[in-house]
Amino acid sequence: MEKMQFKAESKRLLEMMINSIYSQKEIFLRELISNASDAIDKIYYRALTDESLTFDQDSYYIKVSPDKNNRILRIMDAGIGMTKEELENNLGVIAKSGSLSFKNETEAKDGHDIIGQFGVGFYSAFMVADVVTVISKALGSETAYKWESAGADGYTIEPYEKESVGTEILLKIKENIEEESYDEYLEEYRLKAIIKKYSDFIRYPIKMDISGRRPKEGSEDDFEDYTEEQVINSMVPIWRKNKNELTPEDYENFYNEKHYGFDKPLKHIHINVDGAVRYNAILFIPEKIPFDYYTQEFEKGLELYSNGVLIMNKCADLLPDHFSFVKGMVDSDDLSLNISREILQHDRQLKLIAKNISKKIKSELQSLLKNERDRYEEFYKSFGRQLKFGVYSDFGANKETLQDLLLFYSSKEKKLVTLDEYVSRMPEEQKYIYYASGESNERIEKLPQTEMVAEKGFEILYFTDDIDEFAIKMLMAYIDKQFKSVSSGDLGIEAEDKDSNDQADQGENKELFEYMKNILAGKVKDVRASKRLRSHPVCLATDGEVTIEMEKVLQAMPNNQNIQAEKVLEINPNHEVFNSLKESFKNDKDKANLYTSLLYNQALLIEGLPLQDPVEFTNDICKIMV
Repeated sequence: MEKMQFKAESKRLLEMMINSIYSQKEIFLRELISNASDAIDKIYYRALTDESLTFDQDSYYIKVSPDKNNRILRIMDAGIGMTKEELENNLGVIAKSGSLSFKNETEAKDGHDIIGQFGVGFYSAFMVADVVTVISKALGSETAYKWESAGADGYTIEPYEKESVGTEILLKIKENIEEESYDEYLEEYRLKAIIKKYSDFIRYPIKMDISGRRPKEGSEDDFEDYTEEQVINSMVPIWRKNKNELTPEDYENFYNEKHYGFDKPLKHIHINVDGAVRYNAILFIPEKIPFDYYTQEFEKGLELYSNGVLIMNKCADLLPDHFSFVKGMVDSDDLSLNISREILQHDRQLKLIAKNISKKIKSELQSLLKNERDRYEEFYKSFGRQLKFGVYSDFGANKETLQDLLLFYSSKEKKLVTLDEYVSRMPEEQKYIYYASGESNERIEKLPQTEMVAEKGFEILYFTDDIDEFAIKMLMAYIDKQFKSVSSGDLGIEAEDKDSNDQADQGENKELFEYMKNILAGKVKDVRASKRLRSHPVCLATDGEVTIEMEKVLQAMPNNQNIQAEKVLEINPNHEVFNSLKESFKNDKDKANLYTSLLYNQALLIEGLPLQDPVEFTNDICKIMV
């Protein structure tokens, strides 16, 4: 038996490997299974050029076997095996990859890709094992060898008896410590779950002996223990199958198997790209919103595979925030990975894949909107708010991408409409896209501010989401048509009674409005005769960019900076209440004060704003009644 030492730099790397490179200890099984798959692949490659070799894929498999009593976990493969020299070079020098050099030598172009590149994955075994033993017999060799190490102190190599070609790895699993349980890596259910999570699509069968109890044949009361060999992995990933072979049920089953959601997917997108960057993807647009979607706990991202091996469970960089509701996976052989094959380097390939995926999602949503309007509206009820956030966020960088996916309730159509549909119906004389904001369509329908626009026959979009106005302010215009709130100080409509309204602001009425403005100092910016009101006596309008609905949203935020709309109290000069107001101003200033306060509070109630002094308001009502 030869006792050998790791090189000094290898010792340091091994210590780093065990303590910091991998974020999760369970990764060790992924790495060892990937190495086993590589070993079988190497026989396949040899068979391509060596006529004396035949490759029957059904004869090759990987087996995982836990031994609880002795705390041993075995991973066995029927791959190409390693000679003594290869054990020394590949396992004795950390970060020297036999797979990488083999890959560089063969450069096979038939779709089989060697997984391992860096030669460090094997050492992840030391995260869970005190002793790692490798027994290997190389193809064409008469002698097998046993490589064994307890960590950074070094390793031994000695001849060993092994009949078949291949490699067997034995891990002496660590004893439990206070903050870490290692027993889980000897439990069948846990090992099975790790295999399904990371290595489900390794192309060779991964087998385990599964134990259980079942009724004895012919009896319902007597049970017997049994152990049977089961194949744990699926092997052939659905994304590498021909789309023509797959049914909607196949995609739905995949969605359920991967636990992407408890609902049914509304739409699936199957992508196969073989260009500058090769990748496959299956994406799903969910039908229902996850319960935690609009919380900090929600984590966006797609599963990321490299050559069928799960690299990241949630790769956030593959999805923009506005499409964060999309579930699914991406598999690519062209990604630049770091040495732990666990975290992506932020490279051109990843960005290109993400860009293409975003375009594909938008295209699919547009198709759904155009061809399956009912289904799109179902989707929009769940995720339309996120699209609006996408318009608003990043200073409007994505507004061009998202504007044609937006829907708003229409005062005329009494249903959701697109901005394009709205603009296509605009009369020639209409300058703006009009909108009204409120808590519900029913409340907006009754707003006094809508009267003049509705009288002109112009369509109004109803905004009921807190994000709506912020998104529209960022959008600013659609096809050169600017957006205009019905509460805006200037509606851009030439009123037929413009002259009479202008006169209402002059002379005696001017004094009245100045008087009311002084009474409401600090509450409103101005008081004036309204050009928009028809049947209602009073309403609030706004000057400036911040509307009343925006004020409500901003005031409700935790970092409330007390941003307020510039409110204007508008009085309908054609309403009989205005005559009472003028009369009181002439003859009874106390009553004028009372009327002013009542009208202001009435306008607040119409807007759904809180009364600053509810007791004073009720007392004022009592005064009127008396």
